Amino acid sequence: MQLKRLGHVAICVQDIPKAVEFYQNLGMELAWQDPDWAYLKAGADGLALLSPEYKQASNHFGFIFSDRPELEKHHAHLTELGIPAGKIHDHRDGTASFYGKDPDGNTFEFLYEPQPANKLN
Repeated sequence: MQLKRLGHVAICVQDIPKAVEFYQNLGMELAWQDPDWAYLKAGADGLALLSPEYKQASNHFGFIFSDRPELEKHHAHLTELGIPAGKIHDHRDGTASFYGKDPDGNTFEFLYEPQPANKLN
């Protein structure tokens, strides 16, 4: 199994609206915003902004999958290798993911991100 792309980085911020405005001024496009987190895009790459109230994750980097069965295969593979991987869970924005840790304690996310309907052929 081979990863296809590193899709996003997540950072903690103190003020979601202020941080969103800052990164939009840098040229990023807002894809999703809730009171406790937001997601901006720069082309195909993303930046997740996490507020102090967001308890699902902290700073991490994420690998993107456009096929949910592929995400599930990777989860099973990591589990077989004994690599700590949390349960796959569905997100309120239609994505699904699981988190894991590397040997140094850095958090990574494997994220299923459905392709927009207008990109499917």
